[in-house]
Amino acid sequence: MAARIEDYALIGDTRTGALVGPDGAADWLCLPDFDSTAVFTRLLGNEQHGSWRIGPAHANNTLPPVTSSRGYRGRTLVLDTEWHVPGHGTVRVTDLMPTGEDTPRLVRIVEGVTGRVQMRSTLHATVNYGQHTAAQRTIDGRTVFLVSTGALWLDTSADVAVGSGEFTVGEGESVTFTLTWQPGTTVAPQPPDAHDALLRTESYWHTWAAQSTYRGPYAEAVNRSALTLKALTHAPTGAPVAALTTSLPEKIGGIRNWDYRYTWLRDAAMTITALLCLGYLDEARAWRAWLLRVIAADLQNLQIMYGIRGERDLSETELGWLPGYEKSGPVRLGNGAATQLQLDVYGEVIDALYQAHLAGLEPDPEATRLMVGLVTQLERLWSVPDAGIWEVRGPARHFVHSKVMVWVAFDRVIKLILSGDADGPLERWCELRDTIWREVCEKGYDPVRNTFTQSYGSTELDASLLLIPQMGFLPPDDKRVIGTIEAIQRELSTPDGFIERYPTKGEDAGVDGLPGDEGAFLLCTFWMADDLAMIGRVDEARELFDKLLALRGELGLLAEEWDPRLRRQVGNYPQAFSHIGLTLVAVRRFSTPESLSLPAQRSTAPDLTAAPAPQ
Repeated sequence: MAARIEDYALIGDTRTGALVGPDGAADWLCLPDFDSTAVFTRLLGNEQHGSWRIGPAHANNTLPPVTSSRGYRGRTLVLDTEWHVPGHGTVRVTDLMPTGEDTPRLVRIVEGVTGRVQMRSTLHATVNYGQHTAAQRTIDGRTVFLVSTGALWLDTSADVAVGSGEFTVGEGESVTFTLTWQPGTTVAPQPPDAHDALLRTESYWHTWAAQSTYRGPYAEAVNRSALTLKALTHAPTGAPVAALTTSLPEKIGGIRNWDYRYTWLRDAAMTITALLCLGYLDEARAWRAWLLRVIAADLQNLQIMYGIRGERDLSETELGWLPGYEKSGPVRLGNGAATQLQLDVYGEVIDALYQAHLAGLEPDPEATRLMVGLVTQLERLWSVPDAGIWEVRGPARHFVHSKVMVWVAFDRVIKLILSGDADGPLERWCELRDTIWREVCEKGYDPVRNTFTQSYGSTELDASLLLIPQMGFLPPDDKRVIGTIEAIQRELSTPDGFIERYPTKGEDAGVDGLPGDEGAFLLCTFWMADDLAMIGRVDEARELFDKLLALRGELGLLAEEWDPRLRRQVGNYPQAFSHIGLTLVAVRRFSTPESLSLPAQRSTAPDLTAAPAPQ
């Protein structure tokens, strides 16, 4: 059985990543990229679906040894797992995926700390997400596993057969294992130096992390979130993905299981905004280049998500041979939401590009033309119903958040025109921006309850309304903003104070067109903390923020949601959204000028200055 979601460690090379459980098993690994076929799929099934465990051997069915320590080496993605085996000794396994190499590689180093410990390696590589066991070959004395996307070359200093077997490690001794992906078997990779790979990988992450400008009170949490967002960004293309996994359930035993290994325009834009707040410009530059390659030439057929290399066909299918995480089926590949109309993505992309401009990223005329082209498309689209930020699979609606983000799109481009950094029909777009503002305030607001609503004419609430003050649509002291925040607290809070996205209706289909419930959405709860601080309830905001940090596992990682009944994390993992929320709240609300070592001319947080409200 797979471990609890929050107990998995992420290791990665900014191309793909593995999840390693507390038992020493790598239970999830797609090769060569985030959205490639998994060779280890135990996370969504069992041992037969692929895994690689290295840990103490349990003789005679004795109880497993106690894990005495487990954590990352400083500000890196190098993982140390240390076991103390009573009567035998202590052993450490170091797991990493080296960065900057031509092909992905999983490195595992076993070191004796004290005594002598009997260890076992159990490697089961599979084809097509655990559908079949990978065939094994021996080529020039090296073990090779033939998988869906190529070949895995195993090199080890241990005396074990094909990666599985027992060996002993004593104090001061080390045994190394490396598993290297290659497109095929015609060209063998050079036998790697595991210890050299460790040094280079530590150096890479320490160097990258040191560029962060944040020195505030939540440095540990912010730094770990930044490393996670970087690890979820595909270095060869510059495309951030929403999460490492597919089909981890939003409710244990439920059907809300989606594939998040793609590049949503929304999620990517928010990732870049969070990294910009920490002073990272290179990632914004790479993402901007990805946008120009992927979407600029065909804005009329804009999708809300793409494959990491710009693939458009993300057709959704189900893998019937996998039972799902804790039998939460179906397991899905692809994502049917790719073909939806979601108007808010225009605003998120434009706002992220605007924040990069404020942060000092060098101008790019093509990027400016892209922003102008996006609002030009919105002129004909903004008034139609859409599927909204939550990608509902029910009827399209006039979602209030979507309209607010349309307003953001026009507002940011207007500001660029006014500053002389873009050209466009200023008067017409100013009038349209004001028209959108009035419509939202008239059709999306319930004056009786003093709250904005999920969509025009509805009575339901939606946590995405918390972005109204954060995006500058209305100031935080506006009575409608305060009323909305308080209404969401009343109607969408769990007993712990965490925030749900919107109401669900048990086994009846709700607004999203799906039966079943889900957990509290962590990003929405971070939004609530942000809003509470904005309206002056800082102590309450900090208390909620600290409660959110306490949900993190021992490795500081967050999934998509929190199940208040089971008291555990649920949803795909690690989730960029959650780490984005953590970063932005810490930087925006709980930092002092002294805690941000930024140049004076650089923006430290998004520009939240709203346009003057139309009279």
